Amino acid sequence: MSDSKQGILVLNSGSSSLKFGVFLKHDGDERAWLSGSAKGIGREDGSLSIRSSDGSIDVSQDHVLESQHDALQRVADVLREHLRDPLAAVGHRVVHGGPEVREHCEITPDVEQTLREAIPFAPLHLPASLDLIDEARGIFTDAPHYACFDTVFHRSLPEAASRFALPREYAERGVIRYGFHGLSYESIVHALGADLPSRTVIAHLGSGASLCALKDGRSVDTSMGMTPAGGIPMATRSGDLDPGVLLYLLRHESLDAGALEALVNRHSGLKALSASDDDMPALLTRRDHKDADAMLAIDVFCYAIRKTIGAYAAALGGLDLIVFTGGIGEHSEAIRAQVLDGLGFIGARHRVMATEEERQIARHCRRLLSA
Repeated sequence: MSDSKQGILVLNSGSSSLKFGVFLKHDGDERAWLSGSAKGIGREDGSLSIRSSDGSIDVSQDHVLESQHDALQRVADVLREHLRDPLAAVGHRVVHGGPEVREHCEITPDVEQTLREAIPFAPLHLPASLDLIDEARGIFTDAPHYACFDTVFHRSLPEAASRFALPREYAERGVIRYGFHGLSYESIVHALGADLPSRTVIAHLGSGASLCALKDGRSVDTSMGMTPAGGIPMATRSGDLDPGVLLYLLRHESLDAGALEALVNRHSGLKALSASDDDMPALLTRRDHKDADAMLAIDVFCYAIRKTIGAYAAALGGLDLIVFTGGIGEHSEAIRAQVLDGLGFIGARHRVMATEEERQIARHCRRLLSA
């Protein structure tokens, strides 16, 4: 059976959501035959949408998803009804592979155990990813399952960029800069192809946000660190902090490790600065009404992005192109304009591109199948 007829199912999960797609190989690249999302899993406002590129499938339902298992089972039912050939593979987006898993790979029992041991490196992300993998393997039993990691793209970071200024023993235990959003960055590199210049900065701006400096298509620096909480301020994440801030909160505000984790991941960023909102369209509306907290949140966000781009221009010895991607990067002209204001001296072009993480996962899975 040819690869072009066998689909690759890609799963990309959030805390209460699931994005998915089935990709078929056509004209030498992966094309989305089916795509969809399950939102509000476990909530009364849950919804499911599934659509095929040829229009033969158009499913839209509300209040149907009690669990992630239910969402996956509904996807399986649709595939059994409409997909004539068996799946070639199931690909999973996994945010962090920890210090031991630094390549995309088939999910074997040994790999799964290694990922469980790596949970301390991504306690907010890896447990959910592993739960989804277990659920999917129980439903899609006849296809191999592959893990594709957001950290792999950044393996090219030079040691000067990946090392923290801590004793070497900690680096040897995995306390280094890993970087994230790698599948997004890689999809942009793939889409640009021969049009990718030597010195590029990509800004992936969404609820989670980061930037990457690329030299000849390879990551040489990135804003997120050992975890996705580092870098620029995000929707609810603090981004980089003076370590003394955390020490102060430990000693004088009686915050323990769990409280600090909740603070820097769920109660900081735009949400904290604006005193309520982590949604950029809502913040921009508030700014239009002269809301001071919303203005501050947007100013801090854009300033951090602009400052990082300037630093990366210095690291790259100049800058040829800035790419904006992610939900905010793609859809907010106001944020792009504010970020670019003051960067004219760099002389770089800029463009807006859609990220294609699921498609990039499908490419990796197809490659691993033929390896």
